[in-house]
Amino acid sequence: MEKEKKEFEIMRVFNAPLDLVWKVYTEKEHLVKWWGPKGLTMLDAKLDFRVGGIFHYGMATPDGHKMWGKFIYKEIVPKTKIVFVVSFSDENGGVTRHPMSQTWPLETLNTVTLSEENGKTTMKISGGPINATDEEKATFYGAFESMNQGFKGTFDQLEEYLATVK
Repeated sequence: MEKEKKEFEIMRVFNAPLDLVWKVYTEKEHLVKWWGPKGLTMLDAKLDFRVGGIFHYGMATPDGHKMWGKFIYKEIVPKTKIVFVVSFSDENGGVTRHPMSQTWPLETLNTVTLSEENGKTTMKISGGPINATDEEKATFYGAFESMNQGFKGTFDQLEEYLATVK
């Protein structure tokens, strides 16, 4: 039986030490300066970085459309791994549908792993839908190209930001 394709995966090597990459991924004052799709502006954010804690943030598109997102942290292994549930949300942190897709999964489980070699940090992100219908899974699996483009923009912003905080 063929194994079902279940996870989106992307990787990037940053020209920065692991300690710095970890810091800018786990501290609010840094995270808000680079997280999210390129071209969107961070409106507000709350970060409680601990197992069971949340990152809740609002962003605005150039034309003024507002959207909110939320992470719920499930596992944190310092400087190695972060596992979290991702969802779109409302301003109060309630889970909502994707603003542009009624068939996007309500929740995805993402894993970020980090490793360092010769002063450079490799970040791998993988994730997939949880508690999703077949239609929601199909929407997610059909969006890998778009997600690759989105994460490339986010990673570009992180790379630019890392260069300013060295």
